[in-house]
Amino acid sequence: MADSKSHRDEGEEVLDALIIGAGFNGLYQLHKLREEGYSAKILEAGSGLGGVWYWNCYPGARVDSHVPNYEFSIKEIWQDWNWTERFPAWDELRRYFAHVDETLQLTRDIYFDSRVTEAEFDAALDQWRVHTADGRDMRARFLIPCLGFAAKAHTPDFPGLEKFRGPCHHTAHWPQEGLDLTGKRVAVVGTGASGVQVVQEAAKIAAQLTVFQRTPMIALPMQQRRLDLEIQQKMKMSYPAKFRQRAVSSSSLIDVIADERAAKDVPEEQRQAIFEAAWQKGGFHFWVGTFSDILQDEGSNLLAYEFWRDKTRARIDDPMLHEMLAPTRPVHPFGTKRPSLEQDFYGAFNQPNVELVDLRVEAIQEITESGVRTSEADYEIDILVLATGFDASTGGFAQIDFRGVGGKSLQDAWAEGVKTQLGYSVPAFPNMLILYGPQSPTAFCNGPTCAEVQGDWVIECLNYMRDRRLTRIEATEEAAEKWAAYLAEIGEGTLLPKADSWYMGANIPGKRRELLYHPIVPDYVEKCMESAANGYEGFALR
Repeated sequence: MADSKSHRDEGEEVLDALIIGAGFNGLYQLHKLREEGYSAKILEAGSGLGGVWYWNCYPGARVDSHVPNYEFSIKEIWQDWNWTERFPAWDELRRYFAHVDETLQLTRDIYFDSRVTEAEFDAALDQWRVHTADGRDMRARFLIPCLGFAAKAHTPDFPGLEKFRGPCHHTAHWPQEGLDLTGKRVAVVGTGASGVQVVQEAAKIAAQLTVFQRTPMIALPMQQRRLDLEIQQKMKMSYPAKFRQRAVSSSSLIDVIADERAAKDVPEEQRQAIFEAAWQKGGFHFWVGTFSDILQDEGSNLLAYEFWRDKTRARIDDPMLHEMLAPTRPVHPFGTKRPSLEQDFYGAFNQPNVELVDLRVEAIQEITESGVRTSEADYEIDILVLATGFDASTGGFAQIDFRGVGGKSLQDAWAEGVKTQLGYSVPAFPNMLILYGPQSPTAFCNGPTCAEVQGDWVIECLNYMRDRRLTRIEATEEAAEKWAAYLAEIGEGTLLPKADSWYMGANIPGKRRELLYHPIVPDYVEKCMESAANGYEGFALR
């Protein structure tokens, strides 16, 4: 691949690898490619590092994986970095990425404010031609999209939205300079992860906060706490072992280990004690750290839900809100939608300045110049916050015109369902190696962990090809069909299909319903290793 080392041909920069996205996955891949002697660059649509953490700067935005899950395992980075909180906020994540850059010197190979619009495979050269909105043209042997699962915000088609006269922002497009909610009449539409976080902050300072909820969120206690230097230094003594654990843990989270027994088979007093211990630990311990069958067995799942419901109702003063926020019967099985983590979300509804509107009872009819009109009332507001989620996983790919062999579009290739081999490669799209995308563990494996698990596999694959003077890799049709069928089979063995979640693509009107992610990290890693050990079985190399 030495013949393509960063030279220019007819105005195009030519590289071994071109990465899209400067989040955890893109940055790790750039670092590893450079270590192995490949020429590589990143094209990033934002003006800074961090991927989603460049865009996520809304009030209360913070990570939901506890330290040290949400960081690189590279010693040169973590040995000199100290977090201030167990669950860091967005501004601390930005400082972390600045530290990563200072340590690894990455920005010299990153083009910011450079949004990719088109990417076409040139079969004659076994290269990708890439064009950006700012007029940049580049070519690379390998194209590595690191788009993440939240690259395309979803805004419902509310009639009259364009008429609203006040500030209106989706949480994924929050003003970088911030927006003061103090003393304002604020409306938040949506109670997913970002909605929960905004509500907690807005309730403290808004004159009036109106929360529009479609589906009750199962939010778990974060159990946030401060971290000082002494605590961090003690934690770091076990970092190497902990980082090795997260790649093989069934939860992909450090120190989150479920009891192997079925919840319904455990005596009630003992079961309640295990639930309570996980509850007090906070974070995702109660989601994936109680019993191994919570996401497989409806009986065990209901026991977990009932524990959550009773704990949550005890924090809500108004009995009328119990059924709205923590229904007697679950709307969907517990944990089949990713739980949010909260600090005082439920307590906010005890405040006189906070009102909850149930959209199952009174639907939004239109957005007016001065507020929100439902089937029952008009709500006058100053600021409208759209916490309405994302067209997850495949949505980011739909924003770029990817063209494979013969000009085939990626949207057409996935029209009847996503087809990849191991989430890395798509038939008819040679040399495009996807990281943190559909049909890999993306949603069940946080960014840094996936970046290292998948990124190391890709590097080993590229080295394998370089050693054998191979220039092309592509998923076979047969392997992609089998992988899609395998994921569907795994999904049917869980309760995940019983919820209209973004895991299933079911939060977007008209989107095909299918399990978009592999939910078991150790199984995924094993399948990847098997393919590599068998000469990258499932891929055509030449």
